[in-house]
Amino acid sequence: MDRIVVSSRQESSLLSTHKVLRNTYFLLSLTLGFSALTATVSTALNLPAPGLLLMLVGFYGLMFLTHKLANSPAGILAAFALTGFMGYTLGPILSSLIAAGASDIIMLALGGTALVFFCCSAYVLTTRKDMSFLSGMMMAGFVVLIVGVIANLFLQLPALHLALSGLFILFSAGAILWETSNIIHGGETNYIRATVSLYVSIYNLFVSLLSILGIMRNN
Repeated sequence: MDRIVVSSRQESSLLSTHKVLRNTYFLLSLTLGFSALTATVSTALNLPAPGLLLMLVGFYGLMFLTHKLANSPAGILAAFALTGFMGYTLGPILSSLIAAGASDIIMLALGGTALVFFCCSAYVLTTRKDMSFLSGMMMAGFVVLIVGVIANLFLQLPALHLALSGLFILFSAGAILWETSNIIHGGETNYIRATVSLYVSIYNLFVSLLSILGIMRNN
């Protein structure tokens, strides 16, 4: 009888994990599509950049709201608001690249982002390896990135900007590995939070690749 109960619990846990993973990827695809739409509109209308203060307030405010409402249907609307806003912030970047005749950089960055996300996700999903050991390194990397970003606001060094972009790529790839592992091992049971976490990693990957490719083109 005990074996039957344990087996039933394991099966129930597995089904719950698959449901979270399925809902996460479905919502992620929808939010990425919505973000692409707002980025396209922002680019087409040549909307101005929001500025650092507005971007930080908008991002962290909507991120807090999404996590606050993650256990209710309103959390889905908050997730779309966050990803739509982030899509808008991409518009001025894409506009400047298109105006400079560097449309190919956008396609390369898109392809690179998709490749990194697919490889990281596929690795964890096929091996089912527990990536929780990355949590300490992720925290240390986050602190380094914050310090580097603040320093670059004052120094404005192209070499430092390039190094930070490379670190953001590594950090984002690690975040995708960690979050995917967290889902399949039952550490993350809310697909809205998981979606937002993966979206932010994809956003950072794309922007960092745009920065590196843009610097290489200028050189």
